[in-house]
Amino acid sequence: MVFSSLVFLCVFLVGVFLLYTVMPSLKVKNALLIIASLGFYAYGEPVYVFLMLLSSVMNYLYALWIARTPERKNRLAVVIAIVANLGLLVIFKYSGMLVETMNALFGSSLPAPQIALPIGISFFTFQALSYVIDVYRGVVKVQRNFFYVLLYISFFPQLIAGPIVKYRDIQDMIIDRRQDVSNIARGFRRFICGLAKKVLIADTMGQVVDIMYSTPVPELCVLTAWLGAIAYIFQIYYDFSGYSDMALGLGMMFGFKFKENFNYPYSALNVQDFWRRWHISLSTWFKEYLYIPLGGNRKGKPRAAFNRITVFFLCGLWHGASWTFVVWGLWHGLFLLIEEYVPGLKKLPKFFGHLYTMLVVTLGFVLFRADTFSYALGYFGAMFFGFDFSSAHMALFFEQLTPWFLVMFVVAIIGCAPIRPLAEKVKEMIFNPSSLTLPWKIVSVALYVLAFIGLVWCIVRLSSGGYHPFIYFRF
Repeated sequence: MVFSSLVFLCVFLVGVFLLYTVMPSLKVKNALLIIASLGFYAYGEPVYVFLMLLSSVMNYLYALWIARTPERKNRLAVVIAIVANLGLLVIFKYSGMLVETMNALFGSSLPAPQIALPIGISFFTFQALSYVIDVYRGVVKVQRNFFYVLLYISFFPQLIAGPIVKYRDIQDMIIDRRQDVSNIARGFRRFICGLAKKVLIADTMGQVVDIMYSTPVPELCVLTAWLGAIAYIFQIYYDFSGYSDMALGLGMMFGFKFKENFNYPYSALNVQDFWRRWHISLSTWFKEYLYIPLGGNRKGKPRAAFNRITVFFLCGLWHGASWTFVVWGLWHGLFLLIEEYVPGLKKLPKFFGHLYTMLVVTLGFVLFRADTFSYALGYFGAMFFGFDFSSAHMALFFEQLTPWFLVMFVVAIIGCAPIRPLAEKVKEMIFNPSSLTLPWKIVSVALYVLAFIGLVWCIVRLSSGGYHPFIYFRF
């Protein structure tokens, strides 16, 4: 089940929210959320819901083991917990890639295991690992109530595609929280905003992206290749940030507050700045649980460079069982090193810094989107050397420029542009209208009307079959 489906919007969400609201106690509310979350996952993964349950039980027990073991001896327990969690990830996500790589390297013909990828396994595995490691570090106290741990890992708003939530950030909310009208309204508006990002912008961009990336390279020219590449950076941003907005909004509706996962990443002035703004929950996870334990930048530049490359190698691998994802991660790691050793890159004038960053990000996402290296290399060739403007090439280009696409393209540019003061004012209008003067209150009311129209429009488009799955569901 996905957020941008009629089943979720019209049946699941309405039913769960109404039941949750009338439940008499927090204990019963938590039980309802657990049942709803398991049902949410089982709707699309009727078998793998047991894998997610296994992960919850396993990490609950590992945390208890770590807490009961003397401090000097509990390192073995946390190592076993990490190996067990990563072992599940390797078996269900990377076994096919490993076999195919071995076959390519050694000329063998081992059959690749045909294991369907459990939805969201990378997200709930990293989330569970953060809990176990934090118990080991003494950052949080072990939770002895299994159902609290199960709710933490399985809570449906962030179960499938994040954000990756640390237990310490919501442990108090699991035990004691309130559902009030203000948060419900804010959450509902945030959810609508994310839904519109996904259905109206990301899916529109995705239609063009699918055509461009399924077109043979010889049939692409500079115009079509760049159109596909730019459309994809908008698709993946509005797809993923839209999901995060919906997750944060749903959390508010049920009394939870998750941390932001995006902060205008396409306004970044260098690659390091980009990673402070993009998929924040993942980048902070790698920083806290891998980069800093490896030594961070405390042991000299060569060691820091090795640590950074290791992190981005694994970051790429986390995104998918394909070497194109690994190279995408290394691509970003390489430019982070270049920025470290060529300080002038961080001191470029804003316009050139932004241009450089977006070029790196756009080219990197070609690797991310392409199915194979050969296609990615051919696509790069079309982007920079495809100057064949034949009638067939131009026809393919102009066929994509429908009025609706052009409108959404402009909206996409405006929505992620570095216009922070205006964006903050709009945010204030949406989430704190009582502090506004009369003219801004009128604008705020107009925004609510537009939000309602956007919701209706999203439902209409979903009803007509205009559906693309969330990109990050694959991870």
